[in-house]
Amino acid sequence: MASIKHQVADELKNVPLDELLSKRVARFGEIPPDWDAFADSQVEGRRRAQHRLIGAGGSGKHDPKAIPAGGFTLSIMRVPPGQGGSAHTHEVEEAFFVLDGVLTVFFEDAGGKRMSTKLKKWEVVSCPAGVLHGFENEGTEDVLMQTFIGSGRPGPVGYADDAIYQEESRRLASRRAG
Repeated sequence: MASIKHQVADELKNVPLDELLSKRVARFGEIPPDWDAFADSQVEGRRRAQHRLIGAGGSGKHDPKAIPAGGFTLSIMRVPPGQGGSAHTHEVEEAFFVLDGVLTVFFEDAGGKRMSTKLKKWEVVSCPAGVLHGFENEGTEDVLMQTFIGSGRPGPVGYADDAIYQEESRRLASRRAG
């Protein structure tokens, strides 16, 4: 007989294993790309798609095929050539793990000073809470990357651009109200 060392969450104690397994598996091919996940996703140079696998990610959008989030979110981003993500912060740590392609990631300070590096396949960056960061695909092929956020329900993406931040806050509030 198995010896379980940690407590099972109350809401999962009586869930049959087949039901648990069916609700805890997300299949990339069954989750359509969302090209309107973020407030800056419609801005040329910032277009990208999000496939939400666990939780809503920073977008706050929920997919019925995504696994419910506990303490973190996980999504796959598709970043076409010449596109990327605006300088932003989160209230928790975020990590980008490159699955395919070459991604330029950057950190930026409040004065606009920016330092960047290129990440290749299977390389990762950890972006600390409150530090401005973003990414760009400067190559000729799509980049696929995993995005992890250290909260099951993160707040609005803290875009450095105030207009984009206001739009993102409005979008997140309307998603949570609905």
